[in-house]
Order: sequence, then structure tokens, then C-alpha cells
Amino acid sequence: MSQDDVLPEEPTQNPEDADNAEPILIDSPEQLTDQLARANQLAEENWEKFVRTQAELENLKRRAEKDLQHAHKFGLEKFARELLPVADSLELGLSVETSDTPEVHKLREGMDLTLKQLLSSLEKFNVIPIDPLGEKFDPERHQAMAMQPTDEAEPNTVIKVYQKGYLISDRLLRPAMVVVAQSIG
Repeated sequence: MSQDDVLPEEPTQNPEDADNAEPILIDSPEQLTDQLARANQLAEENWEKFVRTQAELENLKRRAEKDLQHAHKFGLEKFARELLPVADSLELGLSVETSDTPEVHKLREGMDLTLKQLLSSLEKFNVIPIDPLGEKFDPERHQAMAMQPTDEAEPNTVIKVYQKGYLISDRLLRPAMVVVAQSIG
């Protein structure tokens, strides 16, 4: 090769530079083959980068959609948790034995309607009460407050519910506080 021969330029990475590049003079087929091999290698590298970037974008899109679904599904969790003591208080007020005077009867009716309305509103947002009385004890959904020996119920069965539990979209919001039957002897 003589000093006057022009060596092929390295393939350019910047498309703007490609428009301003001087033409490449090639004297031999080997130079053309080398340049073609470098161009093919660069094209392959760029293709791999493109494919990886597309895959990353798809994964990012899926994660964002999943996060958005979870935000919609569980976004009300704090709000619902704050409303549960209100429902508990209404239920406790309704469970108290009172006289049958007309004023007390009207008050109980109002409390009952308010409780039903509150529970209906919670159910619209997939907040469902857990009332496990008579069911097998489930440590995933129930919190045992005590064990009580009894022959009236099967061992490991919920015999009393101190406080209902709640689910939000099939996820535990609050466990039910219960008394569990224990076998005698």
C-alpha cells in the first residue's frame, strides 16, 4: 500500500456526521470487505441495543400498568382503615341491651341504617367484612385473643368474635379478633 492510498474511515455513530463525511476511496476488495465487516458489526451492535431498549420499554410499561392497578386497587386502604372503627362503634352500640322505649327504638333504627349504609359503601370499594363465627381458625385472617375449653364446638373453631376483620380486594386489611375453641381434657 502506498502513502497516497486512502484508508477507510471508521463507521460513524452520529447520523449527522454521516451527512458531512467525505467519500471513502477504496483501492482493494480487501478494504471493501473490511469496511463491510465493520459496518455489519456496527449494525449488529445497534440492532442488539435496539432490541434491549424495546424489551426494557415493554417491561417498564408492564410495571407501570401493574403499579397503577395496585394503586387503584389498594389506594383506599388507609381511608378504609380509618372507617373501620366507625363501623365497630356502630355495631357495638347496636349490640348493647337497652330498654324498648320508642326513643331508644328510633335511635337503634337510625344506627342500624347508618351501619348498613357504611358497610354498603365499603363493599362498593371491595372492603368486605370477615365474620368467622363457627369457622375453622385461620391464622392468615384471624387473630386469636384467647383459647376457651368447650365441648360445644369442635377444637380449633372460632366460638366468639370480639371484632370483625376486613379484606380489601382479597388482601387482609385487618384480622378478625376471635376466641378459639379448645378441647376439654
